[in-house]
Amino acid sequence: MKAMTFSDSRDFVWSEVPEPQCHDEFDVKLAVKACAVNRADLMQRAGIYAPPPGWPEWPGLECAGVVLEAPEGGRFKPGDAVCALLGGGGYAERVVVPQGMCMPLPRGYDFARAAGIPEVYATAYLNLRIVGGISRGETFFINGGEGGLGVAAIQLAKHVFGAKVVAQVASDENAAFCRGLGADVTCNRFKDDLVAVLSANPPDVAIDPVGGPLMGKCISTMNVRGRWISLASMAGPETVLDVNLLWRKNLRVIGSTLRSRTSEEKAEILAGLVREVWPALESGAFAPHVHAVMPVSEAAAAHALLETGKNRGKVVLSIP
Repeated sequence: MKAMTFSDSRDFVWSEVPEPQCHDEFDVKLAVKACAVNRADLMQRAGIYAPPPGWPEWPGLECAGVVLEAPEGGRFKPGDAVCALLGGGGYAERVVVPQGMCMPLPRGYDFARAAGIPEVYATAYLNLRIVGGISRGETFFINGGEGGLGVAAIQLAKHVFGAKVVAQVASDENAAFCRGLGADVTCNRFKDDLVAVLSANPPDVAIDPVGGPLMGKCISTMNVRGRWISLASMAGPETVLDVNLLWRKNLRVIGSTLRSRTSEEKAEILAGLVREVWPALESGAFAPHVHAVMPVSEAAAAHALLETGKNRGKVVLSIP
């Protein structure tokens, strides 16, 4: 089969690779129809974020496709349309994945739109519900509201968990976009004072993939018993934090990742996602926002689009 691998110079190459095989009674094999692009893919291409053991060396953390092989008596059967969370390997014609990491396509969804669900909605659900323990009426802050994760986090925080939502964005146009998703307050990172905005709207839960020098000042604005969840450090790995605030306000600063969790942990997260979020997706209460669908042959251009930060929502690759 074909997959999008890397050359020695880190360029994409649509090359022949070994056919994946189901190794135990819980595996399913999928014919991939679409996969979505994530920032972790950019890090993997740069050589700084290797896939977990046992997963293919080429990128792709989520996909949608058709079941080719499945365990007899299992949750899925050949011909079922599913979307799946992967440890890697989605940029390919076929992939093998534990059946617990597959979910049925929401009713009315095509492969391109469904491919943009598993990674960001699972990450948002994990950190809002399980790590952050958000409650109705609390205030939630997302740093980077216009991206794929930001869209999912705004939608879930507002429409599933009943929170007030504050989002930092990169432009006034993106601010309007996020307000349309459900954000109550927006902050333009190039024009507005984020610390002042958060001081006026103290968050109880924050999801932050940005980090950097401003992070410590933002944490100081949190409500008592606030939970600041750090996912990445796009603005740099260092900040200054008054640690006295941690015990004075009973704050928690939490590091969280989805990719490194076990397949069993991921299956539990996805089961909760289907149980609590699928009804809203199928009713039309909200939907993934797909910024662009591009052929997998244009994977480099898709990565370049994410690098600019100009995408609103997901960038999806279609697989021939």
